[in-house]
Amino acid sequence: MTEIPRPALLLGLAGVLPFGWGVLTMQIDALSHFTLAFAGSRFTGPSVQLFYGAVILSFMSGVLWGFSTNLKGKFSIVGYSLSVLPALWAFFSVGDRPEQTGQNLIVGFLGLLVIDWFFWSRSFTPIWWMKLRIFLTFLVIPLLAVGVYL
Repeated sequence: MTEIPRPALLLGLAGVLPFGWGVLTMQIDALSHFTLAFAGSRFTGPSVQLFYGAVILSFMSGVLWGFSTNLKGKFSIVGYSLSVLPALWAFFSVGDRPEQTGQNLIVGFLGLLVIDWFFWSRSFTPIWWMKLRIFLTFLVIPLLAVGVYL
């Protein structure tokens, strides 16, 4: 399998940091207080995870939309339709109770992985795409789960 390009891997890992930061600020009181004082409550605990999770699902819709621009015929309609689902999911399922929102985001990221597979299995993405997406998804989901269940 082709290796993931270093910039894609590093930026993808950087994209996981806010989910990890949320966990750290839930577990380390001093870090939580520091963040509250200098950045505000939106950048601590589950809040940073939930806001950022919705942003990432929307961002991934844009990425999939970009892949769809190369599709023709019936695949074009399917590709564009699938590409908007993560953003719509985020819009309609985020904002309820934090626990429910976190659960919805977990479902959204799993659903995104299925859509990624659809695009990848038809060679609409780079060959390394699923290797990156599986890796990042299985970093994000446990971090979200800490915010939801602990």
